[in-house]
Amino acid sequence: MRIFGIAAFVAFMIDQISKYVVIHMMELARIRSIDVLPPVLNFRYGENRGINFGLGGDMSQWVLVLLALVICVAVTVWLWRSPQGRWAALSGGLLVGGALANVADRLIYGYVLDFLNNSCCGINNPFVYNLADVFIFAGAIGLIFFTSDSKPAAKRRGKKGQ
Repeated sequence: MRIFGIAAFVAFMIDQISKYVVIHMMELARIRSIDVLPPVLNFRYGENRGINFGLGGDMSQWVLVLLALVICVAVTVWLWRSPQGRWAALSGGLLVGGALANVADRLIYGYVLDFLNNSCCGINNPFVYNLADVFIFAGAIGLIFFTSDSKPAAKRRGKKGQ
């Protein structure tokens, strides 16, 4: 669980620091757009009031905060009760740290701050995201690949036959 905690803390801090630097210090909130390596990497100011890509934007921010916290607790308890190894702990930490960073945004601003935009090959991507979203995605994928069912094979087969 040590790796889990460190990964969660580092993901949380990287996201919050990156948002502070880009949104406030670089004044993206004021100028709205910075081309970093166009068109591959751009900073575009965004306020996400929904779940992902603005979906569910009419939902209460408190419902979204509660949902994220329930997921964080569920992942933490699951990994604590069923140790999975270093990569799974790292993945769970990234997911939880990213989710908590977005929760912090909702509590501070009333929405999630987004600023990353990628386009390529003549396709103009209208969506923005943040590093917390990257950590959540990477953590979820890691949990899929690096966790295993801890029940013995005989028990699993016995349940299927009943």
